[in-house]
Amino acid sequence: MLRRMMAALALAGALTVAAYNEARAQQQAYFIQVEAQSSLTGAQDTAERFGRAFGNVASFALGGGWYGIALGPYTEDEAARVLANLRGRGQIPPDSYVQNATRYDEQVWPPGATRAQTMARLEAPSGAQTQTQASELEQRLAQANIAQEQQQQTAQQPAPVTETPQQARAAERELTRAEREQLQIALRWAGHYDGRIDAAFGPNTRGAMQSWQQANGYESTGILTTAQRAALLDQYNSVFDGLGFATYVDDRAGIAMEIPQGVVAFDGYEPPFATFEPTTDLGARVLLISRPGDRQTLGGLYEIMQTLEIVPIEGERNRDRDGFVLTGANDEIVSHTEVGLADGAIKGFTLIWPAGDEARRTRVLSRMQDSFSRRPGVLEAPKAVPDARDVDLVAGLRVRQPVRTASGFFVDRAGRVLTSTAAVQGCSRVTLDSEHGAQVVAQDAELGLAVLRPDASLAPRRVAQFRADPPRLQSEVAVAGYSFGGVLGAPTLTFGTLEELQGLRGEAAMKRLTLASQPGDAGGPVMDDGGAVLGMLLPRDGDDSQRLPQDVSFATKTEDILAFLRRAGIDAQARGGSAALDPEDLTRVGAEMTVLVSCWD
Repeated sequence: MLRRMMAALALAGALTVAAYNEARAQQQAYFIQVEAQSSLTGAQDTAERFGRAFGNVASFALGGGWYGIALGPYTEDEAARVLANLRGRGQIPPDSYVQNATRYDEQVWPPGATRAQTMARLEAPSGAQTQTQASELEQRLAQANIAQEQQQQTAQQPAPVTETPQQARAAERELTRAEREQLQIALRWAGHYDGRIDAAFGPNTRGAMQSWQQANGYESTGILTTAQRAALLDQYNSVFDGLGFATYVDDRAGIAMEIPQGVVAFDGYEPPFATFEPTTDLGARVLLISRPGDRQTLGGLYEIMQTLEIVPIEGERNRDRDGFVLTGANDEIVSHTEVGLADGAIKGFTLIWPAGDEARRTRVLSRMQDSFSRRPGVLEAPKAVPDARDVDLVAGLRVRQPVRTASGFFVDRAGRVLTSTAAVQGCSRVTLDSEHGAQVVAQDAELGLAVLRPDASLAPRRVAQFRADPPRLQSEVAVAGYSFGGVLGAPTLTFGTLEELQGLRGEAAMKRLTLASQPGDAGGPVMDDGGAVLGMLLPRDGDDSQRLPQDVSFATKTEDILAFLRRAGIDAQARGGSAALDPEDLTRVGAEMTVLVSCWD
């Protein structure tokens, strides 16, 4: 019994030492990760492909169904040196990076190899194994460079005799379906083909080939030779010259996609964004979008994105339950945003490109769309309440601001709004409560009145009821308005008195008030103490040559407003005076009929 116990203890000790040695090897081991695949079969195939060029390839599970393909192991210094060497020679993807072995899970390639055996490569005395690997690697690189030089010399040799149409057609038959489709795509991009991408070279495709040959100085046979196919594809791909497209893997955001890294560079994280700022005069920008959330969070992001300067107002908006697409364009930029919700993670991207470069922008966008993939990881949720110093920013991006804001109020159940002409003058777009688009459908410049019709039907909580009988002078009045441009999120009530039934120069179309209004109150309803509307507050005169006291304001008369509304086809409500309301109730009446009117450039 004692002998068995001693044997068991010896075995346990040996296993402990082995585990310690393997753990130590993992801490010292570093790999160069060259690619990641989302399937085991894909990872094994890719590892085998790299294995034909490099002798020390392994593949490991990364978690979340992803697998990494890596070269190694090396010491940390050796990994950095080899990475620079291979990347400089173009032998591995430019986004390859050094990774500690502790970040990898189960080894899945080469077949039959164990993780312990792979890590044991670092255990050779005095780094002999690493030196042997480096020597073999240098030999492979030298051979690759010789082959590359031979290819270049061959390319510089005189071109062979031009193919006959029969030879060109025979060469066509060797093309794969994907290659035939690519030729049709290139012909479409060049403006010569408008048919289906079906890989069938019928009369429409032959006509496009003939048109392209004519445009490029070739004999018009309708059959592209090998050299002509290469020239067409070179034209098609030339739009990417200088853009430096390469796969970018962001494990923190959990996104991998091709990005034009020749014109943008990673700048930092401002959740839910990973930002890429321009590095050239082109001015392109890219955002990766990543955050945890649900459909409600997705809807909030959809609304927030439309307030940013990088998403111009004019453009298409598409939204469904699990994603949205935003496009916007102005004279300076074209912006495209795609976002989707899956497995509790909201992910997507934004491409901002200079205006007037559509041929290249659409190709860049298509390449980014095709390469976008989700990975494990998500950026932390942003702060719910922004810092008071950053009220004009969302996650570091500037929020688009209106040219001016004013007030207005509902005058019928269809949601039409009365406001001042000054509020909507020179606007490229008008919104109600910052989110509902509206159109100017009637104006009277002399009275200073304008009617807005919302683009989508609205259901006002309250519609103005105008006072039909004349009010009493020196009676108490109040104006409801967005005194501070919507910063408070609701209209405020300012109290005063009805001073005169005419202007300072005897103008019959206005009333004079003793009321200290703010510029944002203009267009708001002036009410008596019972909530009936006496008029609309007019903007203060902007003539600096004659400053009026702060408490002097003017309003358009009720009878002129009603006549204007009738001409606009609006049957407004009118009633006599009623009992005075408590200030709280009067505030509620004003808030329910008043809206924020915003003018956008």
